Amino acid sequence: MKVLVTGANGMLGQDLCPMLEEAGHTPVRTDVGVKEGAAAPAWEAMDITSPQVVREVFERTRPEAVIHAAAYTDVDGCERSPDLAYKINAMGTWSMAAACAEFDVPIYYISTDFVFDGEKSEPYTEFDAVNPLSHYGASKLAGEQMVARLCRKHFIVRTQWLNGVHGRSFVSIMLELARTRSEWKVVVDQIGSPTFTRDLSAMLIRLLPSRLYGTYHVSNRGACSWHELAAAALQMSGITHITLHPIPASQWPSPTRRPAHSVLRRYALELQGMDDMRPWQEALQDFLQQQKTLTANL
Repeated sequence: MKVLVTGANGMLGQDLCPMLEEAGHTPVRTDVGVKEGAAAPAWEAMDITSPQVVREVFERTRPEAVIHAAAYTDVDGCERSPDLAYKINAMGTWSMAAACAEFDVPIYYISTDFVFDGEKSEPYTEFDAVNPLSHYGASKLAGEQMVARLCRKHFIVRTQWLNGVHGRSFVSIMLELARTRSEWKVVVDQIGSPTFTRDLSAMLIRLLPSRLYGTYHVSNRGACSWHELAAAALQMSGITHITLHPIPASQWPSPTRRPAHSVLRRYALELQGMDDMRPWQEALQDFLQQQKTLTANL
């Protein structure tokens, strides 16, 4: 299957595209900028906020499915520049969904736990009411609404707390800080499920032949706080010299209101007997090992 991937040079896209090839598919890599490097595969430069450009790329490449991973994911940046957040996350998704509807191809839209307010004490299912607290969450929800309204063949895939070896994540930032610091403050009262980009990619590939369109939650199994995640990453990396101080989210300097408890229950996968996502601790260990290998080869 020929699969067009937006945001292909992002953290998720750089894991997803090679895995698509390994599964026998043909990825069409697109991003707002063309990746440099002699060894880099071919990329299509595509601005998702331009409906005309998007249509031209569809006309030229004729994809059979689209995985829309491009987004403005800097949550504090979205809060400071809401117009940019809606331009990329809402307008960009509007353009993609309209093109998918016109060319009659399914769209797999990567969304977020930030569409929820985090007030529920139990994990959120795909059938729970949404109530975003931030411009990032609201702009991603606007994207979900565009996808659902414009394209019958749609998969809205919500995920959270991504870690990937090809980008900056909370864990990679923590490991960087450990090189120069002996202590750090980490939020203790926000709970979620750390998710490895390779595990998310594998599930997206499993969903490609499905015709059970709708909303899916995809995350690694289990949940923790940011403080627990940082402690686990340091312990698995053999780093013992840094002290982590737990603080409430109210003491973290950020303009963004984040959901306090946004654990995702993979209910749609459960109902289909497909929920075999591994525990976040196992995925984190794999991520750390792959990151170590990648760093050693640079």
